[in-house]
Amino acid sequence: MTPATTGTYDPSRYQLDLNDWPHMVTEAPGPQSQALHARCTKHFKGLSGQVKLFPVAFESGSGCTLTDVDGNRYIDFSSGIYVTTLGHCHPKVSEAVQRYAGQLMNCHDFTTEIKTRLMEKMAAVLPGDLTGFQLYDSGTTAVEAGMRVCRAATGKHEFLSCFYDFHGKTTGAVSLAEIRATAYGPTRAPGHHMVPRPNPYRPLWTTADGTIDTDAYLNFYEEYLLHGTANQVAAFVIEPIQGWGGSVMPPDDFFPKLQAFCARHKMLLMADEVLTGMGRTGAWLCTEHYGVIPDVVTLGKGFGNGFPVTAVCVREPFTETFEAISASSSYGGNPMACAAALASLEVIEEEGLLAHAQELETLFTARMAAWKSRFRIVGDVRCKGCLMGVELVKDKATKAPFDEAGKRVYQKAFRKGLAWIPAGHILRMSPPIVMPNEVAHKAMDIIEEALGETESELLG
Repeated sequence: MTPATTGTYDPSRYQLDLNDWPHMVTEAPGPQSQALHARCTKHFKGLSGQVKLFPVAFESGSGCTLTDVDGNRYIDFSSGIYVTTLGHCHPKVSEAVQRYAGQLMNCHDFTTEIKTRLMEKMAAVLPGDLTGFQLYDSGTTAVEAGMRVCRAATGKHEFLSCFYDFHGKTTGAVSLAEIRATAYGPTRAPGHHMVPRPNPYRPLWTTADGTIDTDAYLNFYEEYLLHGTANQVAAFVIEPIQGWGGSVMPPDDFFPKLQAFCARHKMLLMADEVLTGMGRTGAWLCTEHYGVIPDVVTLGKGFGNGFPVTAVCVREPFTETFEAISASSSYGGNPMACAAALASLEVIEEEGLLAHAQELETLFTARMAAWKSRFRIVGDVRCKGCLMGVELVKDKATKAPFDEAGKRVYQKAFRKGLAWIPAGHILRMSPPIVMPNEVAHKAMDIIEEALGETESELLG
């Protein structure tokens, strides 16, 4: 796995005066945020958990920063929600979208020069023979299309996926993940099967020395395939690193073994890289860290740095399967989307951002390791590039989840000027990969302070 090296990271592009950032002029959420939120939610329903916990109203963003309607200034440690990987309103991306917003907004799936250039760039940067692409406007739509590709390529109809992964909110994508009866219906779609994935902090199976036993998971998959399916599995669909599940990262040997399992049983390996792909983990694809090239890959979120553009990518032997699945869409591949995606890929190369994301990983890993030693409520920490998680527990021996601690740390850090993501007892972090080291240290200082205050309040 080799970082893009056409450019060198220049922190001066994104450096902040840390006397001014963050800067809270009123206790947040401030009065104007509260008033605007009340007006909006009179009609706008179905809010995320993070908004319910901290209903701030944002007005603008630039680079690694956000400003709310009360004038409070925040360091952004969530990239929207894993989306603005290159920071808010990157000039090159904004200019590219603006150009095509005034030139050509949509021409269905007819060829354009900007789409052609994007296709050529994707083929150049993605590993191996991932050379066939189709474009969409949401991660869920890409996942559904990827599933259709897997069915067409194999002639099979079943799927294996993992507990606590997340793949979207339409029927097929939901059926790959958790079913909540009140939200998604009483059952998953036929032919969808779920299995556990290795979680090094909470392993189901361990070896004699107490470390996670990856082989035991694969042995279970073999048994489940034999006894729990109709032996018609088209693909194993998986997030390389769990997002909604809490930034759970697999053991290094898991993906090579999983790929061999898929090949042995003539099923495809489909990696849902909507969250992890295009620079987030310090590589174009997260699976590159594990030496694996999936048969099918979905991209999204940071792919267009905030503009709604997603993709399905397939290896060379399966490119023609797009012809069999009615692959086109109304908005996929529109010129604005292609311009945003191409500009984003070019920025990653030109500014040396894969290497910088790896540098930030070293910084974050060291800081979080110190928290694990210092704080009684920090049970586990994990980091890959600019994707991190901190798991809070009531007791390190029992590993009992500490949801109240997660809520308090999230709210305290937000009030101190850090915009980020909660997930129950797990703190999720995804700062822009353009963030200078000094700003990253400041953000970690804020979290550290919130951890200390919360631990003191809850445990004395």
